[in-house]
Amino acid sequence: MIAKALHRTIETVPRRWILVAAAILAIGSAIAVSGYGSPTFADLSSPVQGVLAIVVPFTGVLAADSRYPVGRTLAAASVVGAGAGVFGAAVCAMAAATSPALFVWHGAALVVAGSVLVQVVAQWVGTGLGFLIRHRLTACLASVVLPLALWFVLGVIHPPLQPWLTPYPSVRHLLSGSMSAAEWAQCGVVAVLWGIGLSAAGAGRATASQA
Repeated sequence: MIAKALHRTIETVPRRWILVAAAILAIGSAIAVSGYGSPTFADLSSPVQGVLAIVVPFTGVLAADSRYPVGRTLAAASVVGAGAGVFGAAVCAMAAATSPALFVWHGAALVVAGSVLVQVVAQWVGTGLGFLIRHRLTACLASVVLPLALWFVLGVIHPPLQPWLTPYPSVRHLLSGSMSAAEWAQCGVVAVLWGIGLSAAGAGRATASQA
């Protein structure tokens, strides 16, 4: 059952501490941004959800275990990711409620939906790498280093490819409060490559080891 897989995702002390650390960093980010100018809900969401997207996937890495059904593990990771997105949105909403900015809630519905999507894909990245890379610390580092390294390299050799192949630009678009058709297409490609692609590769490896 998914409930058992979800419990396994957060059952160990290290995994719980990861979630606690992510929550503290998210709240700290919201407080820090609120201290400068008059941020909108979208302004707050980018740093808050960005921090969560870096830290929360570590739980997906640690939960990836080929001894358990892969589908349930991925489903549990999705629930954790969605929960992280909603938590981050709630933190941003509380901070935005005290902001004197005009149009403080502009694009809020899109930002909330984008927050959930960002965190779910981030969790899929973590879970996929957890299945692909046996060493847990290496997999955790890879979930941060690989997308950033590709973003940097493409920025040097061919910047127009960055939004199509790396998560960072898509995160910015999804949390901006407004998106063009091209930006939606870019986010779809990134979600397929980094979320579905890595999860499928990890699931294939885990299934092969179970055979």
